[in-house]
Amino acid sequence: MSWACIGGGNATPEEGERGSGGAAAAAAAGVGSESASFPFLLAGGHPPPLTAQLATRTPYAAAAGFLFISSSSRPPRERAPGWKRRRRRLERNLVAWGRVTMAAALARLGVGGLARALARGRGMCSATAAERAAGAALTSEELMRMERERSAHNYHPIPVVFSKGEGSHILDPEGNKYIDFLSAYSAVNQGHCHPKVLRALKEQAERLTLSSRAFYNDKFPIFAEYLTSMFGYEMMLPMNTGAEGVETAIKLVRKWGYEKKKIPKNEALIVSCCGCFHGRTLGVISMSCDNDATRGFGPLVPGHLKVDFGDTDGLEKIFKDHGERICGFLFEPIQGEAGVIIPPDGYLKAVRDLCSRHNILMIADEIQTGIARTGKMLACDWENIRPDVVILGKALGAGVVPVSAVLADKDIMLCIKPGEHGSTFGGNPLASAVAVASLKVVTDEGLVERAAKLGQEFRDQLQKVQQRFPQIIREVRGRGLLNAVDLSNEALSPASAYDICIKLKERGVLAKPTHDTIIRLAPPLSISPEELAEASKAFSDVLEHDLPQLQKQIKKTESAAEKQSCDRCGRDLY
Repeated sequence: MSWACIGGGNATPEEGERGSGGAAAAAAAGVGSESASFPFLLAGGHPPPLTAQLATRTPYAAAAGFLFISSSSRPPRERAPGWKRRRRRLERNLVAWGRVTMAAALARLGVGGLARALARGRGMCSATAAERAAGAALTSEELMRMERERSAHNYHPIPVVFSKGEGSHILDPEGNKYIDFLSAYSAVNQGHCHPKVLRALKEQAERLTLSSRAFYNDKFPIFAEYLTSMFGYEMMLPMNTGAEGVETAIKLVRKWGYEKKKIPKNEALIVSCCGCFHGRTLGVISMSCDNDATRGFGPLVPGHLKVDFGDTDGLEKIFKDHGERICGFLFEPIQGEAGVIIPPDGYLKAVRDLCSRHNILMIADEIQTGIARTGKMLACDWENIRPDVVILGKALGAGVVPVSAVLADKDIMLCIKPGEHGSTFGGNPLASAVAVASLKVVTDEGLVERAAKLGQEFRDQLQKVQQRFPQIIREVRGRGLLNAVDLSNEALSPASAYDICIKLKERGVLAKPTHDTIIRLAPPLSISPEELAEASKAFSDVLEHDLPQLQKQIKKTESAAEKQSCDRCGRDLY
């Protein structure tokens, strides 16, 4: 019997066992050497009886034309001893490899159901091994199980698997369609997989992806010019993630404090707000009041003071008591993770005035609120104030690549000298090209105005739901398309906001709770008015039909909504 091999030339079974040609490659791939000629239909001669048997036993392989044996020149009476055993082994290998190969091909074509059926067909190859080897589409349950088994348990996700995204829509592996009301925490303001952003990604990826800042590249300068011109600052410092941006801003402001304000060495202080969320790196959680983020990770970084968000009197007192050592006040214009907490009218103007009077830098974390999310380009624009330092991220990369940046004028930014701060990937040409495309989408498609208009319509709809269920919904609040529904713990109990989100998912709406009684609603800014109305109806239906059933099913002891006090400042939160 002669064999055509991928590696070139022909090889006998004996040569194949010694690793000749494509048989060696097959053996290296973990497939029997006899199946070395996969996966091509090879011409020549009449198919031997074995091939016909395989075609009969594995109709999916035959239908696809996956016949592996090219010819048989050795008559049956001359076959070497043990040929039946080798034939059985060959058959097993061919069946397994045919299934895996076809599953992979079908998966690439998007025929997920048939790919899974093939990968799980009868044979000697286990379903899990076949699917992993072939890259066949796995079910949502299988993927979630794999993540639970192989990934750290540092998130508690809603049980849905994202397989494809377009605009405001998400598809799971089974083809179920959902409306996204989280937008990856406002990272995809432009909508999932925006074609203009993907085009910029593809074009740049084919030219150059990384240079590091050890060299210049031809995209970062364009990004720096575009970003600073758009937001009205003289300079920017590029990073990747939001937490990196916050850490960068803290270092920058401290350096300014020592060089320009002449704060004594190692005595600089940063003031931040109780209930803030700026990320989860060690330096950033040192400002946090979230016990989950801080417990068990000490010692935390010193040099931080806390004040209540929206409390200008408290801020003024801290400035008077410690002003000589305070270099910056870091805040979110709207607190996102705390539950879309909007400060009192005039708060940002008062903060601007206090910072100017005490020579303290005003640092706005606009990572979640910036780039059109609230119906303004920056949330600080609602009070027409200009912070000294602005941190951007999330939507700066449109959900395609991580991009963050710190904006400031030269008298602040040039306090950082070469070698004092940096990032290998910060300012890389791929991220720079994507960021410029992302910002152009925001302006070209009028997303600022769209967020303002649709956000008001959405709150009006939610407030009508609140009128139907005043005992359950305590408040509807937000700006633009960053909104929250604050639920009554007493009316929910023993259910929680997480349970409500599970039921919303079953009705095609994806949202995520923040703490036990608040649901944040922040869809892509490309969402349609009809989809907003659909989500409002789903929310109403969940409260009317699903919540009573949940309350019967969940035991009282399972409710987790309890008052939380900060370990550090003692304040009651959430």
